[in-house]
Amino acid sequence: MTQDLHSFLTTLRWQDLPPDVQLMAERCLLDLIGTAAAGRRTDLAKIICGHAARMFGSSEPAHSSRILFDGRKASLAGAALAGGMTIDSFDAHDGHVLTKGHAGCAILPGLLAMADRADTRMSGAEFLTSLVIGYEVAIRAGIAQHRICCDYHTSGAWNALGVAALAARALRLDRTALAEALGIAEYHGPRSQMMRCIDFPTMVKDGSGWGAMTGISAAYLAADGFTGAPALVWEDEAAADLWSDLGQRWRILELYFKPHPVCRWAQPAVEAGLSLIRAHKPDPAMIERIEVETFEAAVRLDQARPANTEQAQYSLPFPLAAVTVHGTLRPEAITHEGLNDPAVQEMSALVHLRTDPAIEARFPAERLARVTYVLRDGTRLTSETLPARGDAERPLSDDEILAKFRELSGALGAPDRARAIEAEVGTLAERADVSALLDLIFAPIA
Repeated sequence: MTQDLHSFLTTLRWQDLPPDVQLMAERCLLDLIGTAAAGRRTDLAKIICGHAARMFGSSEPAHSSRILFDGRKASLAGAALAGGMTIDSFDAHDGHVLTKGHAGCAILPGLLAMADRADTRMSGAEFLTSLVIGYEVAIRAGIAQHRICCDYHTSGAWNALGVAALAARALRLDRTALAEALGIAEYHGPRSQMMRCIDFPTMVKDGSGWGAMTGISAAYLAADGFTGAPALVWEDEAAADLWSDLGQRWRILELYFKPHPVCRWAQPAVEAGLSLIRAHKPDPAMIERIEVETFEAAVRLDQARPANTEQAQYSLPFPLAAVTVHGTLRPEAITHEGLNDPAVQEMSALVHLRTDPAIEARFPAERLARVTYVLRDGTRLTSETLPARGDAERPLSDDEILAKFRELSGALGAPDRARAIEAEVGTLAERADVSALLDLIFAPIA
């Protein structure tokens, strides 16, 4: 098993990847950059970037990196921490249904830190290949953790291994050191309880910033001879089948992309509400009650009157109310201005959540919801039982991914810069050096 994974990490090249995997890498990169741009405006990101610059500095240029959309420098681990939390601060990034979490929001910041080292010149093809490697390792580790662990941990607990893997490739670790790096990353990855941040939404979020930091640290510790406990998500026989198809089954192709910047569990209800709006065009003033039938985890997203963007992102009633009132869910709906919309706040209080046993039985492989608008005259408008848009089986089109990036990158306040990022990502595989892209996405937002 060790030899197979080590060989995958050290020998994979861009030209070895199937065309659909290459395209997916570019889609992931563009989507994550757009999410980071929007996230950099949040209070969470402002705090963590300042914290990383102050508390995670490095006196060695070879072990420092710029901070995403900030420009200040920190240690590689500190820059990865800030980048991961910046992306995670705006809940619009990709995910994987069987991990019940997110890989990319840790993978990209970890990779950016490794690419921005003073002694590094990384090609675009190498950058994108490393991105794929991070996803392939992280997703398998996440699925394995749900299989062999008794508690539901935040994504940082397992995406740390994906970051450790791509860092191990960059550092050219041998098989023994790779095993130690993965063991360190699993042991020290944030084993925070996911449902606590669902029940009590705050800035702690999904642990991915700490996962990125842990993964970088794990690889460097292993390079120095530090040893770690065996990584059970990789070495346990109960997970062996998940690693037997590396390089054959591409888990990155199973990702979903979010059309809306809120928790994925809320999005089936949002889609169900939108379907009713398109079909019936109900007058919001005539709605007396909104009934939602969905899975238990989504029912726990019960923040009806969110006081901040974190609560809004982990709410089901609020985004459903926003689309009911306005017919759309724009990024500003979950930020300071949108939170104070009185019509949305009042509509949110009309939403009632219930667990449907049949829908619950299909979770997490399927996330479904059914919405009923009860009008003041007694009319009941009930949707079909619907999934969220953007799943691997129902992917967003290239045009939708691009439109989403353009909307989110509006936070840059610089259309020319956003267009330049778009162009760099589209031609990155041909670039001998990724420095132009790095300069665009490390520069601070004015």
